[in-house]
Amino acid sequence: MIKTLMRRPTTGLHGAITVPGDKSISHRGLILGAISTGTTRLTHFLTAADCLSTLNALHALGVPIQRDGTTVTVTGQGLHGLRAANQPLDMGNAGTATRLMTGLLAGQNFDATLVGDASLSQRPMARVQQPLATMGAQIDLTAGHLPMQIHGRALHATHVEMQVASAQVKSSLILAALQADGPSTIVEKLPTRDHTERLLRAFGGDLTTAADGHTITVQPQPHLTGQNITVPGDVSSAAFFLTAASIVPGSQITLKDVGLNPTRTGIIDVLQRMGGHLDIRPTDQPGEPLGDITVSAAQLHSIKLTAADIPAVIDELPLVALLAATADGVSEISGAEELRVKETDRIATIVTELRKLGVQITEKPDGFIIDGRPTWRVTDAQFDSHGDHRIGMMMAIAALRLTTPTTLADAGAINISYPSFFDDLTHLTTETEATHA
Repeated sequence: MIKTLMRRPTTGLHGAITVPGDKSISHRGLILGAISTGTTRLTHFLTAADCLSTLNALHALGVPIQRDGTTVTVTGQGLHGLRAANQPLDMGNAGTATRLMTGLLAGQNFDATLVGDASLSQRPMARVQQPLATMGAQIDLTAGHLPMQIHGRALHATHVEMQVASAQVKSSLILAALQADGPSTIVEKLPTRDHTERLLRAFGGDLTTAADGHTITVQPQPHLTGQNITVPGDVSSAAFFLTAASIVPGSQITLKDVGLNPTRTGIIDVLQRMGGHLDIRPTDQPGEPLGDITVSAAQLHSIKLTAADIPAVIDELPLVALLAATADGVSEISGAEELRVKETDRIATIVTELRKLGVQITEKPDGFIIDGRPTWRVTDAQFDSHGDHRIGMMMAIAALRLTTPTTLADAGAINISYPSFFDDLTHLTTETEATHA
């Protein structure tokens, strides 16, 4: 699918939108609802392809699930109530779902096979297989990747020190630890997003995080009870519009009910450090923090990010690169080698696509150096998502600074996380036209 991208709006972007529900929370809400007793209702659920892969996999494992638009109702089967699927579980492109389901299925009393699309089948799975093996899990990979065979069995308690800073691996270990024969301790290299911990406590799980923020202790065999969960707007989706309004002159937009979990707000911190203009108004409610964010165009300055900064902004690094490309000065991102094993090698694809704009960007093994410019000189107007939803949306936002006509190849990849992306972008330009008519 080749899409003609929107060019620079003469008066900027204006208006307000509510971005889709948080992908991470939608995945986790489904899984915890499935292994609880009673009914779980998720409102503002993300109906993108990745989350539907989780929904379909749980349904194949015997979990009754009903979906009405963005409201999903899960009839929980309890921690040991899943049943073997009749065929391999197709995880599509969903890396989060694959790794979380691996931890869950490792402690069940049946075998399961997980498969995925061509992109997912190239992503590393030994990083979850190896720490689960310390609990007695038996997981067979294909040259370190999918297809994966999980031989469900009784698991024992563990103390494991993670080798990668990954919320997916951490969450997989937590789901396995719920099924172990004693308390387990998980030590992170760096603190990562804590949606699993927050949600598990809401469902009745017993889990503590030490004062160092790195050490998690999970008590096994909890009785989990279904919950009503309102999924906040996904800050990773909001980040595309935070970026757009910051770099398109004349813009001012408001993003409603965005998740403000401090383990996920790295992009907000980065924008503020770069001189962005943001007004954040938190909403007073229990559970995951959320609020409204108003952002307007700003002249940004360069930034330096190191490994300690990366976990809180890992999904938004393509946008950090785009922000840096417009900023005043030389920016450097390092410690981000994790980008090499996302839907694409995102370091390589970011460099390839931004160079089409004439951006001065140097590739490093673990990041890049970007010499920012207020204006670009397009050398290739045919952009490519490379099958990666975040790269596709990054380039659609970049096009908003251009008067040159541009296209995006494989634009359908954006449906993986944000099916209404182009509709929301059109709304902000329509609001602009109405405001300035």
